[in-house]
Amino acid sequence: MLRTTAAMTLLATLVSGAAWTAAPAGPPPPGNGNGNGNGNGTNVLVVGVDSRAGLSKAEKNRLHVGGKGCNCTDVMMLVHLSRDSRRASVVSLPRDSYVEYADGSGARGKINGAYARGGRALTVKTVEKVTGLRVDHFLETGFTGFEQTVNNLGGAALCTDRHLQDENSGLDLTPGMHHADGNGTLRFVRARHIERPGDLGRVRRQQRTVSDLLTRLTAEGALADPAAAAGTAATLLKSVRTDDRTGVADLARIGLALARLRPERTEFATVPIEEFDHRVPGVGSTLVWHEARSRALWKALAQDRPITGDPAIQPVPRTPAVTNPAGITVRIDDAGAAAGLRAAGFIVTDTSARAPEVRPAGPPVIRYAPGRESDAATLAAALPGARRQVVPGHDGAFDVAVGARKPEVRAVTYDRNVAEGAPVTADRLGCLTRRQAAPTALRRPSPSR
Repeated sequence: MLRTTAAMTLLATLVSGAAWTAAPAGPPPPGNGNGNGNGNGTNVLVVGVDSRAGLSKAEKNRLHVGGKGCNCTDVMMLVHLSRDSRRASVVSLPRDSYVEYADGSGARGKINGAYARGGRALTVKTVEKVTGLRVDHFLETGFTGFEQTVNNLGGAALCTDRHLQDENSGLDLTPGMHHADGNGTLRFVRARHIERPGDLGRVRRQQRTVSDLLTRLTAEGALADPAAAAGTAATLLKSVRTDDRTGVADLARIGLALARLRPERTEFATVPIEEFDHRVPGVGSTLVWHEARSRALWKALAQDRPITGDPAIQPVPRTPAVTNPAGITVRIDDAGAAAGLRAAGFIVTDTSARAPEVRPAGPPVIRYAPGRESDAATLAAALPGARRQVVPGHDGAFDVAVGARKPEVRAVTYDRNVAEGAPVTADRLGCLTRRQAAPTALRRPSPSR
């Protein structure tokens, strides 16, 4: 029963929400070459609305959601359940995606603005317009329900390899693994001002949190069955507003299917982005989808195919880079290698004038300050065979000492989509699946955090 309850509330845990509403979307959207998905699985649009309406001052303080809400969708995800119910694909649509609204006005703006312009009806129509997919059900949620859902499931596992702190959301999480209650988890999935600012890192944290919830419950051995699913659906309907065609049977079918999925059968992705800071007067900084890759993504869902492992959605470069070389400063004592790294996009200073007359045997050695491991990995990818050495007190640049063996320099490919939204299955995404451990002895963040 616990596993079924988790599956039924999976969609709620994807966003921070209080009330669900479900409704069929109406006629299929205009075709764009993908097909509308009829007969090819079920598509559920899940949104979290940024609204403080109905929250008391005490609740706002407790949830750390002060300020004015925008009455717009803060989180948007499209969940595709395959026709045979053996796979679920969860695709995040970043709130700042620049799209044309489906109200016939020709107006363009951030996708989260569709809700403020025309409520859930325009939100659904706009998503159908830009994806070419039919939306079968629409779920809307706010802040407090997310907290309650996580608490009812016994909390959530959170993990980070660095200190995460965000004043806006109230997040203050030290490196390591933690067990958090609903309030702490809400802060974790809402934070936008840590690491690289914006939505994409936050979306990945949301996906990881959901993945770990399901992994933990699977490890506990809780199993679902039709009777339990129907009972859970009936309980949910006491507080769920639905249309005439969405009832116990619909919710039970979806919940039972989700409950039976193994982590490797659940996929997570974010719409591929081409421009990460597209400035529009009167709108601000927006995200522009990668036309070819996003089209391939929607086509795969329309044809009920997996989205992981598809090079049309996420190409695999010969030499991938985990960070952007344009932000990495390098001092290297070989003129040829300096030119090669500069051509590869690094910020390079040629120090060959100070190179030793007799170079040491062996490959190049990369020296750098603690905490720069990701950038060091990018530089090492461009210098295959190079050794890495952490030097306490080193400055922000990377020093490369070339040995007697002439170094090879490779062009590296940095794709921000890989780090923050490439399609991945749940067994490779979550803290628990990656560490092969259950959250039985995790540190709990202080309640004051």
